[in-house]
Amino acid sequence: MNISIISVGKLKEKYLKLGIEEYTKRLGSYAKIDLVEVADEKAPENLSDADMEIVKKKEGDRILAKIGPDTYVIALAINGKMKSSEQLAADLQSLMTYGRSKIAFVIGGSLGLHDEVIKRADEELSFSKMTLPHQLMKLVLVEQVYRAFRIIKGEPYHK
Repeated sequence: MNISIISVGKLKEKYLKLGIEEYTKRLGSYAKIDLVEVADEKAPENLSDADMEIVKKKEGDRILAKIGPDTYVIALAINGKMKSSEQLAADLQSLMTYGRSKIAFVIGGSLGLHDEVIKRADEELSFSKMTLPHQLMKLVLVEQVYRAFRIIKGEPYHK
């Protein structure tokens, strides 16, 4: 299975990089994982709604350029469906069973995802109703994908 995690912005925090590197390394025995970062737009705090839309559109276009036509897309969105780790594992296993070998998880920037990215997504996934920094979300996502593969393989993992 080929899994891409497409995110907006460059990861700067060393502690997050180290965590992501660790889980990416662990995932290597289960799937090919590709971490793709697209450039973020400068977004000052006091943007108008029209300016926010422009920023999200530019970031969205960069994201969509990284997604192939045969890729199953899971957009991380606060209004998405919440799942347990076991449900995520079952869904990934189902995708593999039915020949969906390319999966992309998409993490938006500080303003979220543009509507065009949401429309391209096959599903929306939420990890919480709380707002989490998108850089931290990448670490949480990589850990949960790793956990999902451990569950699929019937291997022990801390609960």
